[in-house]
Amino acid sequence: MIETILLSMPGGGELIVILIIVLILFGARRIPEIAQGLGKGIREFKRAMKDVQSEIDTASTENKPKIEPPKKSESDQPENKNG
Repeated sequence: MIETILLSMPGGGELIVILIIVLILFGARRIPEIAQGLGKGIREFKRAMKDVQSEIDTASTENKPKIEPPKKSESDQPENKNG
């Protein structure tokens, strides 16, 4: 199983070939713009994930029933034996 996973991962030579193909397709000027757009997209995605998580947290705390301590009634109080 591990051997199949390792065979599917590109090595150093394959990564260099992929980078050369990307350089040829997009050009040296376009690559920084693509990387910048990708970085902005990742930041926006992380921000959205944090917003959704905070909404879930606030919704779960609002919907939790508040547990109140039991109220003491007259029968629960100790009787006065002095009397």
